[in-house]
Amino acid sequence: MKIGQPSELPASVTSTVSGAAQKAAQSSNAAANANTNATQSTRSAGVAVTVSTAARALEKPERNPADEIDTAKVESVRASIEDGTFTVNAEAIADKLLSNAQEMLDRTSR
Repeated sequence: MKIGQPSELPASVTSTVSGAAQKAAQSSNAAANANTNATQSTRSAGVAVTVSTAARALEKPERNPADEIDTAKVESVRASIEDGTFTVNAEAIADKLLSNAQEMLDRTSR
């Protein structure tokens, strides 16, 4: 005997089961329709986006030969650090930090 076969159930149970099955199918269809509507509304509710020229410049940086690394200088600094003879010029670092900060402030205020 298979449970749930309409032919084996009494008529009153069959109508209750089929009513419950219809409600389940309706709620399933409603959920599917809600998902479809949400997907469609997400697609149609697009927002226009613009990308600044500064952001575009960051996307594909151009290589400039002048920006190449001076390997001889790197090696001399590395050697002086290993020897313990490297000295930090705090005043030069502070000046460069201030000039960089001023440059950034000038760019944002334009």
